Amino acid sequence: MGEARELKRASRIIVSVFIAIALVYGVYFMPLPLFIFSAGTAETIQPMVQVKPNGSEKRGAFMLTTVRVSDASVFGYLMSFVRPYDELRRKTELLRDNESEQEYTQRQEVSMLTSQYTAIQAAYHMLDIPYHISNDGVVIMQIYKDFPASGILEAGDYIVKVDDNPIQLSEDIQKQLKGKKPGDTVTIAYKRKNVTRTAQIKLALLPLEKGAAPVKDEDRRVGLGVVPANVQSVKANNGDKQVTIKAGEIGGPSAGLMFSLEIFNRLSTDDITKGYKIAGTGTIDDKGTVGVIGGIQHKIIAADKAGAEIFFAPKDYITPKGEKIPNYSDAVKRAKDINTSMKIVPVGNMDDALQYLKSLPEKSTKAS
Repeated sequence: MGEARELKRASRIIVSVFIAIALVYGVYFMPLPLFIFSAGTAETIQPMVQVKPNGSEKRGAFMLTTVRVSDASVFGYLMSFVRPYDELRRKTELLRDNESEQEYTQRQEVSMLTSQYTAIQAAYHMLDIPYHISNDGVVIMQIYKDFPASGILEAGDYIVKVDDNPIQLSEDIQKQLKGKKPGDTVTIAYKRKNVTRTAQIKLALLPLEKGAAPVKDEDRRVGLGVVPANVQSVKANNGDKQVTIKAGEIGGPSAGLMFSLEIFNRLSTDDITKGYKIAGTGTIDDKGTVGVIGGIQHKIIAADKAGAEIFFAPKDYITPKGEKIPNYSDAVKRAKDINTSMKIVPVGNMDDALQYLKSLPEKSTKAS
């Protein structure tokens, strides 16, 4: 009788432990279909940019700013109501159709590479430095789940050859597959983590784009079922002016403006920072036009925590339909919310930022 009671008691303890473990997992670790956006970091760009020194000392610093994106658990979800500046967003708002989180991360990495590419061009344009473009390969950003390539290729793979024909641009893939039919097999050479592999992959009919008029199957294109992206780099005609950027794990396109300013500063004889700590954000194109980004309110907090004195914010954008996409106004609002003394400066292009910096007085450096 006593043994039965002990067994029953032991069983209750074991069940209680499993229930407790399940509750802890459910509250702290089980992901919800949400992301939590919060303040990330403000990173000094100088160590990320490699360029031959011009001999002038740079007393100030340009900083890129980031947004922290984390999976929401039940605990994180509840805490977001306590933390006033956390922002909840559905994952479906960020992910494209059938895009996995790994593929989203890869897309952000490609966006970062593109922002570096255009940032270097913008700086070269402002400094009248001649350059040319180098094609560095084709990387896969997404793979359609129901295609034969799924399970063989992965986001982040570089397509090197199709049927022994070298691939430099995504257009080269289309040329090699032209005239092929569903079920045909091609040999794909691809590079994954610096290891080149080959695989036989069948082709299938590519899905129609949303809103496209229906067409007969025989008129539809066949393909691997991947979303490719061209990777390119900028080469200065004068090797002494060559710039390379290594940003580590940071992704997304929003550091373009700040990269351009850092490059301009490093290739200039003067120190355009005037000794200030300058943070900011914004995409940039090759001619220096600055574009709006997401999460600027979180970046204001990150810059303030890092001690930035100036913050460059893209001007609010008005779409052709008259809709306003706020950036500068959101930045000003958050700056007031946190009572920062940081100066928020609106910029529409790189020259706006350079003209503002030109008007700044040199920051005094008092000994202490």
